[in-house]
Amino acid sequence: MRLLVTGGAGFIGANFVHQTVRERPDHQVRVLDALTYAGNRASLDPVADAVDFVHGSIADAELVDRLVADADVVVNFAAESHNDNSLDEPEPFLQTNLVGTYRLLEAVRRHGVRLHHVSTDEVFGDLELDDQARFTEDTPYRPSSPYSSTKAGADLLVRAWVRSFHIAATISNCSNNYGPYQHVEKFIPRQVTNVLNGVKPKVYGTGANVRDWIHVDDHNRALHAVLDRGTLGHTYLIGADGEADNLTVVRAILRALGKPDDWFDFVSDRPGHDLRYAIDASKLRGELDWKPQYADLDSGLAATVQWYADNRAWWEPAKQATEDGYTRLGR
Repeated sequence: MRLLVTGGAGFIGANFVHQTVRERPDHQVRVLDALTYAGNRASLDPVADAVDFVHGSIADAELVDRLVADADVVVNFAAESHNDNSLDEPEPFLQTNLVGTYRLLEAVRRHGVRLHHVSTDEVFGDLELDDQARFTEDTPYRPSSPYSSTKAGADLLVRAWVRSFHIAATISNCSNNYGPYQHVEKFIPRQVTNVLNGVKPKVYGTGANVRDWIHVDDHNRALHAVLDRGTLGHTYLIGADGEADNLTVVRAILRALGKPDDWFDFVSDRPGHDLRYAIDASKLRGELDWKPQYADLDSGLAATVQWYADNRAWWEPAKQATEDGYTRLGR
């Protein structure tokens, strides 16, 4: 199979490339990435000899058309994805998440190539903290930020091209990922690298907001299950039953690094901060026989903390600029 992985130098995409090269050596992998601040070519260094890398944007119609024409399957990870940044400057999210997805859809339509579009559970909005409900494939979309609204729009574009033009496509909406190669702007790596630098973690509001955490390797195994056995035109929700509030996660990180449970600072809450996400992955588990290998958050966090401790050279160059940005935003 000839795979075109867009956004393959980003966090989830790079881990997908690693897993594919390691477990499916018969696949030819080409990566397209714009190398914005969240993309890091160094994330692909361990597999550089097995991957063809192309520097460019999914919003570049001519480049996308040429690369899609030479692929069997496109897996689209390319996205602007940080909520805080979308609140500060929404326009890049419109360009990448909406225009870029449109470019890919038109290219796969012209060349008869299959597309898998990687999305987020944030398109569903949020749930009440005391609600037992979880998101399913039938949950209505209620995005609450420029990031999640542009991802919702991208999902709807894919569905429209499936129905109107009969392209071969699938969609997945995943819960919050963590693991190696995640940019230090994100919640878990920010807290881990703060502690490694002797700085107290920062917790928004009261720390009560709940996310449904999944290790990136489990997410990517689910994506391969969808590629191998998923029904074209269908959407699959990906989650590992990993619900935990932010305060619980921070305290688990502190324990893993030998710090007291109360060694953190509260900061002002983010505007429009969603309360709770929770995924019902019954369809994925039942139809595609998938289950997570990291059965609990503590085991996955321990491995993640160790990776950041062992790979300072990867994350240190971006750390100061990231913290400067948070300081400017008062967070």
